[in-house]
Amino acid sequence: MKRERLREGFTTGSAAAAGAKAAVLLLLGQPYVRDVDIALPIDGRIKIPVESVEILPGEVARATVIKDGGDDPDVTHKAQIRVNVKWIEDVKAGIIIEGGKGVGRVTRLGLPVAIGKAAINPAPLLQIEAAVKEGLQQCGIKKSVSVIIEVDNGEQIAKKTLNPRLGIVGGISILGTRGTVKPFSNDAYKDTITISMDVAKASNANIISLSTGGKSERYLRRIKNKLPDSSFIQVADFFAFSIKAAAERGFKEIIYSCFFGKLVKMAQGFSNTHAKHSGMNLEKLSKWCIDAGMNKISALDVANANTSIEALYIINRDSLKNEILGVVVNKAMASARKFAGPNIDITYYLFDFDGSIVMQKQSKGNF
Repeated sequence: MKRERLREGFTTGSAAAAGAKAAVLLLLGQPYVRDVDIALPIDGRIKIPVESVEILPGEVARATVIKDGGDDPDVTHKAQIRVNVKWIEDVKAGIIIEGGKGVGRVTRLGLPVAIGKAAINPAPLLQIEAAVKEGLQQCGIKKSVSVIIEVDNGEQIAKKTLNPRLGIVGGISILGTRGTVKPFSNDAYKDTITISMDVAKASNANIISLSTGGKSERYLRRIKNKLPDSSFIQVADFFAFSIKAAAERGFKEIIYSCFFGKLVKMAQGFSNTHAKHSGMNLEKLSKWCIDAGMNKISALDVANANTSIEALYIINRDSLKNEILGVVVNKAMASARKFAGPNIDITYYLFDFDGSIVMQKQSKGNF
């Protein structure tokens, strides 16, 4: 069966840029255009549908764009991005872009936006400015412009993002280095990981706590409850990428929390633990069990297990379970060491699904 091509969406930055251009054109007396053509931050152009335009009291033009995440929707999918535009009398003022209600404010170092500023990242900021200039040039007009971006229900949407942890308060961020949302792209998640690490580093954190997901992070937070929020980052399946990024930023210790299935894949040396990139080799796990002293009959049960959970159940029944799990954790730490280099401490927390610690081990670095 032929797979249909996944549909790309557009970023909050592109939504704001399209709204800004549409509002400028409305102020200049142009008829309502359903689709607005704007430049992308890097290369190319895109047409974005404008939901509505209106003139508000005080000679303010407002355009509303519905953010479309395509076939890779996130929590901002269908968010209403409203852009309010008005003229500024001072012709030397230029184009002033600000965040209004529903757009977050930066309160911590380490982000590409200064503390106190609206959370509009540099690439979309330039994209919005370019869109406004295009609207003015289209009508042969030179004016100074105030652009205020709002997001309907932005403060509530932001609670489902990393913004509270990053120190961005009051709303979502206006983002988009490329202007479009590529379906199921790994790049956006990697960007989130590195930005989160930059925030942690700017907060003078020496320890970075990586987890494969929300549950393993929650269990780790119970133990490491004195670490700041910025030290905790969910890295999903990006094992090697995250370890390397942490080492490059000079953290003194990496703490990694996970469950058994991901641990085994790390122990096998996979750089990415997603099923698409790595397979669960229970025969190899069975061999490690034998090396740790498990009898061959039980080891065969491990090899024939349907899942890693079943394999762990068999291991937990064995009198040598601590030795066996120690071997697997050591191999995972060796993989992490390969990606991190020799200088950083690496600590693993292996959790059971009820939150209990199955094993905790540390490999000291050579400072």
